[in-house]
Order: sequence, then structure tokens, then C-alpha cells
Amino acid sequence: MDTREYIESGILELYVFGRLSDEENLEVMKRAEDSREIQEEIVSIEKAVISLSYSFAPYLSAEVYDRIRQQLIEKHGGVVEIKQRQGITLWIGWAAAVILMFGLAYQYYEYNEVTKEVEAVTKERGKFEQMVAELNVKNTENEKALAVIRDQFNTVVKLEGQAVAPQAYAKVYVNPNKKEIYVDIAGLPEPPAGKVYQVWALKLDPLTPTSIGVLDNAANSNGILQVENFDQAEAFGITLEPAGGSVTPTLEQLYTLGKV
Repeated sequence: MDTREYIESGILELYVFGRLSDEENLEVMKRAEDSREIQEEIVSIEKAVISLSYSFAPYLSAEVYDRIRQQLIEKHGGVVEIKQRQGITLWIGWAAAVILMFGLAYQYYEYNEVTKEVEAVTKERGKFEQMVAELNVKNTENEKALAVIRDQFNTVVKLEGQAVAPQAYAKVYVNPNKKEIYVDIAGLPEPPAGKVYQVWALKLDPLTPTSIGVLDNAANSNGILQVENFDQAEAFGITLEPAGGSVTPTLEQLYTLGKV
């Protein structure tokens, strides 16, 4: 068998992995001494083994790596005699399985970390989008409120605090052209639980109250709400009533009052 056939026979790979008998090992070593091509092929196979090992354990220390390199390449002139060991194939299989297990565990850990980051970013984006939506609603309400306040055709009626709440105040904006009435209740205290403010349009002679709105959603309108139009109003009053409003005003709970 010539040198090329000997190299291609696969016996050198078995020699590197220690799968030959002592007699076969001696034969390989003798032929390697007589053939530089065989020596180079053995070194090439051993380097491939080191490279494969490094791909499984990329964090191999420089000290261990140098010791392996010296053992395989330098100390033995490019050839190392590896004696056959019982069950080495099984040992290699278990080692590969352990390496694979740790690799999969690391990949699973990395996947979980990335998933957590994605969930956190998605949650924060949801909060941001909700905040933007709330700001848009608030800006819309502010624009509506400013439009009411700035309308030059509005008549402003000031409502002063009464005995039950002397510090309270409110404003009514009457627009005869648009036939609209808005009430600004920013000067009223927060109503107690189960209570709402109710707006009354009053005719004074004789005194006739007409309900034009129950203010149960003031918090969503920056304190300015549209109520029903009433052309004959001579005054306006706001009382505190049970939730849902009352048919007639509770005068003991009259918070503000003002004449047109």
C-alpha cells in the first residue's frame, strides 16, 4: 500500500483516536518516521481534533490549551501515541451529551432573558400609548373649554357661594346665538360619595326652577360641562343632590346662585 492509499485508508484517524492495537500503533509510528507526508497528515488530524474540542468549549484556558498543543504537536514531533482505552467511545458520547446539555441550558436562559426584555418593552410601550391617549383626550377637553371661554358671544354669569358653602363659586356661559349653555364648576368642592351637583335655570317672578343638567361627569370635562339650553333664565343656581338628581332643588344644599 503506497503512502496516499495508506493515508486515505482511515487508519491514521483511528491512530489519533487510540483505536488501534499496539502492533498497529508501532506500524503507524514506523511509517510516520519514514514519510513526512504521513507525519503532516497526523498533525493535521490532531489539529482538527483540537479545533473541534474548542468549538464545544470556546472558553478553554490558555494554560490547558498550550499543554494539549505541546502534548500533541511539539513534544512528540507532531505525533502522539494514544493508547486504546476500554469504553472511550462511550466516554466521548457522555462528554458530548453533557456539553450539549449545558449549551442548550445556556441557550434556554438567553431565550428567557430576551423574552423577559421583550415583555418589559411591550408593557412599557402599552403604558406609553395609554398615557398618550389620555393626554390626547385631555387636550381635546382643554381645547373645548378654551373655545367656550374665548367665545365673544358668550354672556358670563357669575354664581356666588351661599350659606352652605361660602367659599364656593361657579360660572355659567350663555350663548344666545348657538343656543348653548356651559357651566364651569371648578370652584365647587368635590361632591361626597352618592351626591351630584344639579344646575337650575330660574325664573324669578314667580320663582320657578327648571333643571338643566345633573353634573355627574365633571371630572372628565375639566370642570366645564354643557347643560340644556333655557332661553328664559333670569338666574342660575347649583345644588347638591342625591345621585341621579332631584325633581325640585334642595334649597338647604344651595351651593351657588347668580342673576343673569
